[in-house]
Amino acid sequence: MTNAFAHAAADLSSTAGASALPGARPGPAGWFAALSEADAACWRYLLVLRFGVVNLVAFALLAAAWMKGWVDAVVAGDSTQLVLVIALVFAYGLLSCARKVLLTSAEINQAKEPGRDSSSWLGHYLESIRGRDAHSRSISASALRLRLGARIGSIRHIANSLVFLGLIGTVIGFIIALSGVNAQAAADVESIAPMVTTLIGGMSVALYTTLVGAILNVWLMINYRLLESGTVTLITAMVEVGERHANA
Repeated sequence: MTNAFAHAAADLSSTAGASALPGARPGPAGWFAALSEADAACWRYLLVLRFGVVNLVAFALLAAAWMKGWVDAVVAGDSTQLVLVIALVFAYGLLSCARKVLLTSAEINQAKEPGRDSSSWLGHYLESIRGRDAHSRSISASALRLRLGARIGSIRHIANSLVFLGLIGTVIGFIIALSGVNAQAAADVESIAPMVTTLIGGMSVALYTTLVGAILNVWLMINYRLLESGTVTLITAMVEVGERHANA
């Protein structure tokens, strides 16, 4: 895997050097212009670009919510600090997804290049199908799909856990809200205000944790779908290379 990143870094360096040539457009404008060209090499970092665009938009929306004061209101309204726990779980999932996106992108680039590292996923796959018949290669391809699918499965589990944490916050919020209700003291005017305060505080916890868990789940699932599409592209490229290698 380290060699895969080395190949990707070398490719990125060569691309950066090529952009400095006369007539080339430097910076992001050159990157987006490259996507409109027919050369397949222009698409080598498309997965990373999609990941960056999606999260740039998401962070821009988050910044807008923070400027409106909505983020501070959510944090202040959660007396259990469960919102921060959900945010930390999401941050771990997003960083893990970013690492897997970079790794998958590097492996896709490696699968589409003539020179291949024998220690990579592609190298192991080609070694496993060497001299095998079509049925054995099909079994190896199925095993490859399972292994690569399992590699990204943790991101989906983390995304699902955000919803469950939000539901736990809902239950805790209702417990807090109902804990302050005393039917015997309902006739006492002085006891109503503390009960209402506790009720509002508990409902705030219930609603805010559910909202944060749902929003961050959607955010992380979008990234997971991008990673899943990249993994499908990687598997397809590896199987195609394997078939060409076997029929050569």
